[in-house]
Amino acid sequence: QVLLVESGGGLVQPGGSLRLSCAASRRIFSFNAMGWYRQAPGHERELVARMSLGGSTSYADSVKGRFTISRDNKNTVSLQMNSLKPEDTAVYYCGAEGSVSVDYWGKGTLVTVSS
Repeated sequence: QVLLVESGGGLVQPGGSLRLSCAASRRIFSFNAMGWYRQAPGHERELVARMSLGGSTSYADSVKGRFTISRDNKNTVSLQMNSLKPEDTAVYYCGAEGSVSVDYWGKGTLVTVSS
């Protein structure tokens, strides 16, 4: 069993920044990819940013140029979020991918963008 723990969420004003972290109980290099997802009330969970084992990154169109996913160390992946907008408000989840899909999920951290 793998434990993923997200941190760094909170309340921020529009235009502000937050940095989310995901700490894994196992080396993140053991997974095919790590991703950040979000789910807003009444919406499906969506992929925000993803980093493959080889380091390739991809982003949802809505966050390109504002969010950056990175590997901080062998057990931690982060999401730097800049120029936040009210529509970025959601619970953000960390996911660890196996060969086919996300095998492990964190419990999420709430990000609220509001003045």
